[in-house]
Amino acid sequence: MVLSIVIDKTFIVKFLKFGLVGGSGVFVDFFFTWLFKEKFKIQKYVANAIGFTLAATTNWVFNRIWTFHSQNPEMLNEYSRFLLISMVGLGINSFVLWILTDKFKINFYVAKLGAIGVTTVWNFFANYLYTFA
Repeated sequence: MVLSIVIDKTFIVKFLKFGLVGGSGVFVDFFFTWLFKEKFKIQKYVANAIGFTLAATTNWVFNRIWTFHSQNPEMLNEYSRFLLISMVGLGINSFVLWILTDKFKINFYVAKLGAIGVTTVWNFFANYLYTFA
Protein backbone atom coordinates (compact mmCIF):
# COMPACT_ATOMS: atom_id res chain seq x y z
CA MET A 1 0.00 0.00 0.00
CA VAL A 2 1.39 3.35 -1.00
CA LEU A 3 0.63 6.34 1.18
CA SER A 4 0.51 9.67 -0.50
CA ILE A 5 0.24 12.97 1.24
CA VAL A 6 -0.99 15.87 -0.78
CA ILE A 7 0.78 18.98 0.38
CA ASP A 8 -1.83 21.64 0.00
CA LYS A 9 -2.92 24.66 1.98
CA THR A 10 -4.96 22.57 4.45
CA PHE A 11 -2.00 20.27 5.14
CA ILE A 12 0.33 23.23 5.71
CA VAL A 13 -2.17 24.96 8.00
CA LYS A 14 -2.55 21.76 10.05
CA PHE A 15 1.23 21.41 10.31
CA LEU A 16 1.54 25.04 11.46
CA LYS A 17 -1.24 24.61 14.02
CA PHE A 18 0.35 21.38 15.18
CA GLY A 19 3.59 23.31 15.59
CA LEU A 20 1.90 26.03 17.64
CA VAL A 21 0.23 23.47 19.87
CA GLY A 22 3.57 21.72 20.16
CA GLY A 23 5.13 25.04 21.14
CA SER A 24 2.75 25.31 24.06
CA GLY A 25 3.60 21.72 24.86
CA VAL A 26 7.28 22.65 24.98
CA PHE A 27 6.51 25.02 27.86
CA VAL A 28 4.53 22.34 29.69
CA ASP A 29 7.26 19.78 28.98
CA PHE A 30 10.15 22.01 30.06
CA PHE A 31 8.39 23.28 33.18
CA PHE A 32 7.50 19.86 34.51
CA THR A 33 10.82 18.33 33.47
CA TRP A 34 12.61 21.15 35.31
CA LEU A 35 10.30 20.87 38.31
CA PHE A 36 10.78 17.13 38.74
CA LYS A 37 14.50 17.13 37.88
CA GLU A 38 15.67 20.21 39.75
CA LYS A 39 13.21 20.61 42.61
CA PHE A 40 12.14 17.02 43.32
CA LYS A 41 15.56 15.58 42.33
CA ILE A 42 14.05 12.85 40.16
CA GLN A 43 16.44 11.18 37.70
CA LYS A 44 16.70 13.26 34.49
CA TYR A 45 15.23 10.67 32.11
CA VAL A 46 12.30 9.97 34.43
CA ALA A 47 11.70 13.72 34.81
CA ASN A 48 11.90 14.01 31.01
CA ALA A 49 9.27 11.26 30.62
CA ILE A 50 6.92 12.99 33.09
CA GLY A 51 7.24 16.36 31.34
CA PHE A 52 6.82 14.77 27.93
CA THR A 53 3.72 12.79 28.97
CA LEU A 54 2.01 15.81 30.53
CA ALA A 55 2.74 17.83 27.40
CA ALA A 56 1.40 15.04 25.19
CA THR A 57 -1.88 15.06 27.10
CA THR A 58 -2.41 18.81 26.77
CA ASN A 59 -1.35 18.59 23.12
CA TRP A 60 -3.98 15.93 22.41
CA VAL A 61 -6.72 18.20 23.75
CA PHE A 62 -5.61 21.20 21.68
CA ASN A 63 -4.91 19.17 18.55
CA ARG A 64 -8.25 17.39 18.80
CA ILE A 65 -10.16 20.65 19.08
CA TRP A 66 -8.13 23.15 17.08
CA THR A 67 -5.71 21.45 14.68
CA PHE A 68 -7.68 18.46 13.42
CA HIS A 69 -11.24 19.46 14.45
CA SER A 70 -11.88 15.88 15.48
CA GLN A 71 -15.48 14.83 15.91
CA ASN A 72 -14.56 11.25 16.75
CA PRO A 73 -17.01 10.12 19.45
CA GLU A 74 -14.54 7.42 20.53
CA MET A 75 -12.40 9.86 22.48
CA LEU A 76 -10.73 7.19 24.60
CA ASN A 77 -9.67 5.29 21.49
CA GLU A 78 -8.38 8.48 19.89
CA TYR A 79 -6.54 9.51 23.07
CA SER A 80 -5.03 6.02 23.30
CA ARG A 81 -3.78 6.28 19.72
CA PHE A 82 -2.34 9.72 20.43
CA LEU A 83 -0.60 8.45 23.57
CA LEU A 84 0.75 5.41 21.74
CA ILE A 85 2.30 7.68 19.12
CA SER A 86 3.53 9.97 21.89
CA MET A 87 5.17 7.05 23.70
CA VAL A 88 6.99 6.06 20.51
CA GLY A 89 7.87 9.74 20.26
CA LEU A 90 9.14 9.61 23.85
CA GLY A 91 11.43 6.76 22.85
CA ILE A 92 12.73 8.80 19.92
CA ASN A 93 13.00 11.85 22.15
CA SER A 94 14.92 10.00 24.87
CA PHE A 95 17.25 8.35 22.36
CA VAL A 96 18.11 11.67 20.69
CA LEU A 97 18.47 13.29 24.12
CA TRP A 98 20.83 10.52 25.23
CA ILE A 99 22.97 10.82 22.09
CA LEU A 100 23.21 14.59 22.36
CA THR A 101 23.94 14.70 26.10
CA ASP A 102 26.01 11.59 26.67
CA LYS A 103 27.83 11.26 23.35
CA PHE A 104 28.13 14.88 22.20
CA LYS A 105 28.14 16.46 25.71
CA ILE A 106 25.54 19.07 24.76
CA ASN A 107 23.73 20.88 27.60
CA PHE A 108 20.68 18.87 28.73
CA TYR A 109 18.13 21.59 27.95
CA VAL A 110 19.67 22.53 24.59
CA ALA A 111 19.72 18.84 23.68
CA LYS A 112 16.11 18.52 24.83
CA LEU A 113 15.13 21.26 22.38
CA GLY A 114 16.82 19.35 19.56
CA ALA A 115 15.12 16.13 20.61
CA ILE A 116 11.75 17.89 20.59
CA GLY A 117 12.38 19.07 17.03
CA VAL A 118 13.08 15.54 15.83
CA THR A 119 10.11 14.14 17.73
CA THR A 120 7.73 16.79 16.33
CA VAL A 121 8.18 15.50 12.79
CA TRP A 122 7.38 11.93 13.88
CA ASN A 123 4.39 13.01 15.98
CA PHE A 124 2.80 15.14 13.26
CA PHE A 125 2.95 12.56 10.49
CA ALA A 126 1.94 9.66 12.73
CA ASN A 127 -1.04 11.58 14.13
CA TYR A 128 -1.99 12.96 10.72
CA LEU A 129 -2.00 9.50 9.17
CA TYR A 130 -3.22 7.41 12.13
CA THR A 131 -4.87 9.23 15.05
CA PHE A 132 -6.82 11.90 13.21
CA ALA A 133 -7.05 10.31 9.74
